[in-house]
Amino acid sequence: MKWLEPNIPYIDFVAQLSHTLFLKNMAANAFVRARIDETLKAEATEVLAGMGLTVSDLVRITLTKVAKEKALPFEMRVPNKLTAETLAKSDRGEDIHQAKDANDLFDQLGI
Repeated sequence: MKWLEPNIPYIDFVAQLSHTLFLKNMAANAFVRARIDETLKAEATEVLAGMGLTVSDLVRITLTKVAKEKALPFEMRVPNKLTAETLAKSDRGEDIHQAKDANDLFDQLGI
């Protein structure tokens, strides 16, 4: 059995990788439970199914990556004060500027 087939579609690659990680790295002898919104679970389940994965596959892949890399598999940031204020202004529709093209934008910025 080949570990990963070359030149296969991404969805098949992810499904095969998930299956391989499960078979090679762990026996399923523990459970993880989490309370989440029903709609969120349904939406995520549908997206994952389109990739050939289950929610359990995603949890298994994510936890494997966290354990191996000792870090989250994505970047988490809290915006600084200026960024948070700017985002809040945008949400309120304040201080929004539009440009008709790149030259107009540069003119507005004084560049």
